[in-house]
Amino acid sequence: MKKGKIALACCAGVLALLASCASTDEATDSEGYKAVESVLYPTPDDAFVADVMPITNNGKLELYYLYETTHNIQAYHPIHKFSTDNFYKYEDEGLAVPTGIATEPDVAIGTGSFFKAKDGLYHCFYTGHNDAFAAQGKPKECVLHAVSRDAITWEKLKDEVLYAPEGYSNNDFRDPQLLWSDDENCYWLLVATREEANGGIVAKFTSTDLKNWTFKGPLYAPHKQWMLECPDLFKMGDKYYLFFSWDCVTYYAVGKTMNGPFTAPKDNVLDGTNFIFYAAKTAELKGKRYLCGWLGRSQEEKFDNGKYQWAGNMLIHQLVQHEDGSLGVKMPESINEYFTAQKEVAFGVTDGSVEVTEKSVSLSAKKGSLAAADFGARSPQFLLECDVSLEENGIAGFAFGNPKKGFKGYYALALDAKRNCIHYEGCKLGGFDNIISTDPIAMTKFNFKPGVKHHVTLVAENEIVILYIDDAKVLSSRIYNSLNGSHIALFSATGDAVFENMTMKEPQ
Repeated sequence: MKKGKIALACCAGVLALLASCASTDEATDSEGYKAVESVLYPTPDDAFVADVMPITNNGKLELYYLYETTHNIQAYHPIHKFSTDNFYKYEDEGLAVPTGIATEPDVAIGTGSFFKAKDGLYHCFYTGHNDAFAAQGKPKECVLHAVSRDAITWEKLKDEVLYAPEGYSNNDFRDPQLLWSDDENCYWLLVATREEANGGIVAKFTSTDLKNWTFKGPLYAPHKQWMLECPDLFKMGDKYYLFFSWDCVTYYAVGKTMNGPFTAPKDNVLDGTNFIFYAAKTAELKGKRYLCGWLGRSQEEKFDNGKYQWAGNMLIHQLVQHEDGSLGVKMPESINEYFTAQKEVAFGVTDGSVEVTEKSVSLSAKKGSLAAADFGARSPQFLLECDVSLEENGIAGFAFGNPKKGFKGYYALALDAKRNCIHYEGCKLGGFDNIISTDPIAMTKFNFKPGVKHHVTLVAENEIVILYIDDAKVLSSRIYNSLNGSHIALFSATGDAVFENMTMKEPQ
């Protein structure tokens, strides 16, 4: 929860917009282009998805979430639910846990978790948040408990309230995760809180009856950030992983045991910065583990600048564990079932040094030049795959724009080997000479290797464009300049780039 403080933390670090970044261009040729109902990245009607709380139940992933609107009053963030078994058909199951009244601790609800316990009941531990309580000398945040026999109708156990232990913040005590420990033969409750003197921690509580809780101290205390929101602990292979969120980013740490110690890898961010992907928690479905969060809204409607705000569309990645114990992400495999119509990739207008063969497109851009190859108007939904290799310090990728206005007016989704990252912030190809020395506003780190083929998967639904690379990283974006008949192209702005084995699919 805590969207106010998170937003302030983000805004303080956001860079000024570059002159080459612009709002959405006029449509290239909107005739024939029609946005589709969102099926891959759902959001409720007239509202937004905030922090997601997944649980596997009856062969489906049930995705509880905080229901955010643009007209919140004192009572806000009731918990609603989507469910899916394939990530391209979601059922909106509506309200699950309502907010309380002004005199109750949950007049606003914050993140929690759902769990089917050994007593056969479904349990929800969630955050109670009441801003008025702080002025009255009461704790502003606490952990509350609700139960259900069918995961549909929920009963709040109003006499069960867990507050922060002594020495920890009463105003920052939230986002509980319930889990079971075989080793300790008891339930764990992990809570995001803050030591008054040392910063954010993940606190550990234990219980045998889900009612009486004993504080066991910090499970993870890096003392680097104000809070470690939405903690999520799970085992994958022979390692334990702890996800948490702050600074508008979802992070993870790794441990050998359930009790840690947990160490954050040097590169522990899988998706981008700046509310691209936040508050992610995990769940397992059919033997695969998924990372469930949200892609933020554009701060200004239909403005491509890489700035996002709290809450947006539900966004789910499939987790991959690498041999070295690091984690990666890829598109959920079942989404391939949705894209069944093969579309021919045919290149038309080109500019600069471009060579097109049956299986590859080679582009070469020397200093001050540009190479690009257009392959037609993009569809509202598509799945594109290819292999890409860049030279050292090369910058290439995909671009969207109007061929009648020239390639310099296309907007670049960049694979950037110069700075080892992937980024999109609404900047035109014609301005790349001005931006390559400036850190992107929103980006994902990725280590490009000269001449090595990197496999890229690009999946798009309306303005949402998600780029996965090598089952390792992903950059999620909103690209309004790709809509309404805009064309898609390959480009190189610096050095040589080769795109091979390209396929394009659409829904049937």
